[in-house]
Amino acid sequence: MKKLTLSFLLSATVAALVLFGADDPKPLNLAPYFPTPTPVVKAMLELGELKTGELVYDLGSGDGRIVIMAAQEFGAKAVGFEIDPKLVYQSRERIKKRKLDALATIEQQDLMQADFSKPDLITVYLLPASNDTIQPLLEDQMKAGARVISHDFTFRGWEIEKEITVEDPNDEDIPLHKLFLYRR
Repeated sequence: MKKLTLSFLLSATVAALVLFGADDPKPLNLAPYFPTPTPVVKAMLELGELKTGELVYDLGSGDGRIVIMAAQEFGAKAVGFEIDPKLVYQSRERIKKRKLDALATIEQQDLMQADFSKPDLITVYLLPASNDTIQPLLEDQMKAGARVISHDFTFRGWEIEKEITVEDPNDEDIPLHKLFLYRR
């Protein structure tokens, strides 16, 4: 029940931002910062079949944990997109500390301005309304064979290739996480 309430509140917040901030020239914040647990990060990259040398984009990369794991454990070229300057700074420092600069980068950029034609895999932990917002861009730009992994929220009208549930025993509030694999 807590998860449904959280999902509803987060969706309502994003919907209000979209409706009332549409004329605002600032980048649109498509989701609050809500860190993905480490077991879920690993499961996302494994479900996405990430391979060494592939390019992965993490949309709304927060503290950079998906980008860092993609580079460090999978040998992928990883790019995170984040609009919060504090999180961008924190992520870049974490990347620098781990000496992953050659494989991992964080862009402070509005997702609505990003080019989605290059990645092999895109990871997403955005709200349902935000998925709706970026979906046309992904449909228009993604290359054939590219994959999308969405955490907890689906994309409307897209055929789910595979769905898994990941347990995080360290999280009493939200111990189960759904992951959805899509392929272009």
